[in-house]
Amino acid sequence: MKVKYFAWVRERVGKAEETIEPPADVRTIDDLIGWLARRGESYAYAFETPRVIRAAIDHAHVKPDSMIAGAREIAFFPPMTGG
Repeated sequence: MKVKYFAWVRERVGKAEETIEPPADVRTIDDLIGWLARRGESYAYAFETPRVIRAAIDHAHVKPDSMIAGAREIAFFPPMTGG
């Protein structure tokens, strides 16, 4: 699946997107964040406070317990504000 990173998540990870194949036990957005955070120092920094990270699966905003099976694209971004 393709994973996209936006705003300071992108800056901390050091890339805008990548294609990944998480292990079978990674089933939810929460699981994926945990798995990504263990991939290295930059990922750990990007996902150090998972409760503030927002996610979208195939362009639809989702909750942390959402299942990722069948997702073509997952995006991670910080909370958005208007202005």
